[in-house]
Amino acid sequence: MEIVRYADRSDRAVRVGVRRAGRVSPLAGVGSVSELLRLPLAELRGLLEGSGAGADGLDESQVLLLPPVDGLTEVWASGVTYERSMAARVEESSQKDAYQKVYEAQRPELFFKAPAWRVVTTGEPVAIRADSGLDVPEPELGVVANAYGEVVGYVTCNDMSSRAIEGENPLYLPQAKVYAGSCAISTGIRPAWEIPDVTSLDITLAVVRDGQTAWKGETSTARMHRDLPTLVDYLFRGDAHPAGAFLATGTGIIPEMSFTLAGGDRVEIEVAEVGVLSNPVVVGKEPLSWLVDALSDPFAREVAR
Repeated sequence: MEIVRYADRSDRAVRVGVRRAGRVSPLAGVGSVSELLRLPLAELRGLLEGSGAGADGLDESQVLLLPPVDGLTEVWASGVTYERSMAARVEESSQKDAYQKVYEAQRPELFFKAPAWRVVTTGEPVAIRADSGLDVPEPELGVVANAYGEVVGYVTCNDMSSRAIEGENPLYLPQAKVYAGSCAISTGIRPAWEIPDVTSLDITLAVVRDGQTAWKGETSTARMHRDLPTLVDYLFRGDAHPAGAFLATGTGIIPEMSFTLAGGDRVEIEVAEVGVLSNPVVVGKEPLSWLVDALSDPFAREVAR
């Protein structure tokens, strides 16, 4: 089962529903994902399990699946949570000790990634900045937390990153991480109670270029240096998230410094038991201009798919 947000092709209305076995049914009385994330975990679970949604719904071809984040819900991200990430940041950075220190520190690195409206999903483009030159995808397990800081689900994330900009100076992190096309999330939220053990999920990445695999890698959440409850706890320590929050939990897969993404590539990511992402790569903000139109018309997204 997955929680999905979708536009019905018959009446163009945006709804929240449940997807099971390729069929999508609405959740009665639920107008947005952010509404769901205002509920305590037990209430949210009871609503989903008691709905009976998904069995007699629409075929996926009859709907346009949207990113499962909306309203005031924000996407945040964690950095340097795997040893491989720490090593890569040390390699690229002019301030190498900053990453070693945060890797060993009690307090994790957390940063804002995207508002809901800027998030893309599978089939839609991710972007590399036109003023960068060394850019990589970062495949990550994403945690979905409700307003109470309880983990209610998981998604697959791509935390796109400019290694050139962050490497020049760690204070440039927001420019390296927060821009049009920098955040992709899988189409469905997998409920947390359906994945009892998230500490050993396989994560894979492949970059396809001209029909061939240009780079691939894999890791497991078992290699994560930090635990998920601690990351969520720190996210909620300094601020309220009344519509819940998504938190990308860091990457353990980073290509060598000799590799960079290019326009026309396709990024393929899978987190086992959670979801997949497949996104073409574009350069600059102009190919993401449709995101503004999609604020009022979700079908504006189809121009990019």
